[in-house]
Parts: sequence; structure tokens; C-alpha cells
Amino acid sequence: MELFMKSSLFFALAVSAAVLGACETATPYQPLGAPNEHASGGYFDRQIEADRFQVGFKGNDLTSRETVERYLLYRAAELTLSHGGDWFEAVQRATDKKVEGYADYGPYWGPRWGLYRRGYGWGYGRWGDPAIWGPGVVSYDQIQQYEATAEILIGHGPKPKDKQAFDARSVIEHLSGAVRPPRP
Repeated sequence: MELFMKSSLFFALAVSAAVLGACETATPYQPLGAPNEHASGGYFDRQIEADRFQVGFKGNDLTSRETVERYLLYRAAELTLSHGGDWFEAVQRATDKKVEGYADYGPYWGPRWGLYRRGYGWGYGRWGDPAIWGPGVVSYDQIQQYEATAEILIGHGPKPKDKQAFDARSVIEHLSGAVRPPRP
């Protein structure tokens, strides 16, 4: 019986490590909603007028603000070139930060009160002898996620000098080494 319990515990830990290892990666450059088992998030866009688009990139909790903003700029350049443009101007741009905190409970089971993923509440249970009680909270963690959006105007011909415009080909050339596609 003891051997069975030890092997079951080892198996559970191995599966947990494999699942966590597969999930712990920053969002790659991919469309939002792409079937990616390694990371969530991605870019999105929609056409507002003939040469005006809303573009965005949403990262997971392992994706830095700088990466989210870089991928947004890269997507705007890709979109510009795919619609026959040469340059784009970001007329509106924003980066939002979403922070979520939660308490993580370990193998201890007992009466406890704390912050759960969806608010506060009570939890109960037992761990071995019901006379052993304790606080139950192992750690408190905070997740930060960034989402950058921009409204862009696509232009044709030489880039105007009086606007804060980006040359789409130049953006692709300079950022392509820093853009990480999804793992196969």
C-alpha cells in the first residue's frame, strides 16, 4: 500500500510538472484565439474604414509590456503592407494593464478564509487528523497582463515628414528578429 501511495504521488507530481512546464511561456506572435497549447493571447485587428484599422495585441501573464507593444507595432506594419500601404500613423494608442491577485492553497486542508480567484470566501476540509488546523494559505500571487491597442491610418507613397508615421517595411526589417512565432 505504501509503495502504491508513493508511486501515485510521484506520478501526480510528474504530470503537474509537465502541465506547468508546457503552459509557462510568454505569448508568441500569433493571432488571438490560435490553438496554442503553450501560451494564450495574440494579435487582433478590424477594419474601420478603407485605410483605418483598429489593431491590438493581448499578452498572457508572462509577456512583458515591451513585447506586447512591439508585437502591436509589428502587426500594424504587416497589416499596412498587406493592404498595399507604405506607411502608417497611430492616431490613438493605449496599453492597458490588468492585475489579478489570488491566494494559493497547498496540500493543507482545514478551515480557512482568504482571497480566491473570484473573490473572498470560506473553505474547509481536513488533513489527516481533524484536530490539526492551521491558516491554509501557502502563497499569495499577483498576475499582470498587458493589452496594447491602436487605431492606425494606412498611407501610400513616401512617408510624410510632418506626421509621426512609421515606414512599414522599416518596422518589419528592424523588429523581425525580436518577434517570436509560436512553437510547433
